Amino acid sequence: MDNVPVQKVDIMAYAGRWFSLYSIPGFLDKDWKQTVQTYVIHPDGYYAAFTTYRVPGEEKQKYIRSKLAVVRGTGNAKMKVQVIWPFKMDYWVIELAADYSYTVVGHPKHKHLFIMARKPEIDETLLAAIIERCHEKGYDTSKLASQEHKSTPFLEIVPA
Repeated sequence: MDNVPVQKVDIMAYAGRWFSLYSIPGFLDKDWKQTVQTYVIHPDGYYAAFTTYRVPGEEKQKYIRSKLAVVRGTGNAKMKVQVIWPFKMDYWVIELAADYSYTVVGHPKHKHLFIMARKPEIDETLLAAIIERCHEKGYDTSKLASQEHKSTPFLEIVPA
């Protein structure tokens, strides 16, 4: 299987809350657990992204804000995320449920992978199939880390 984005993403349907269930974390998010991303459409044409997470051993939930912008001409499936200005990272929607109940976000060079769902858990058979497809696309799925949503209750804090 090729590591390519899906054909089309409906921007309105993609907005909202996503629970990051499993990920191949990068430098910034390597210690994050119970990560939840909320995408809000900004009037200037990008998603304002609010990410909440916990760091094991710390009591308080933390959050960061970032921007997620669509790359034109990609059916909205390729985006750029900007956590720290002026740096941007590739964000490819490489799998998306028809009902937008789950998504898989990848990277063109297989650096990052996020399996996200609208709920804090996913059917184990479906998860196994998603992981297998990601492996077939070239991702090192042995590096997938659980975000541990099932084991600890999620407390929502909406950033001001």
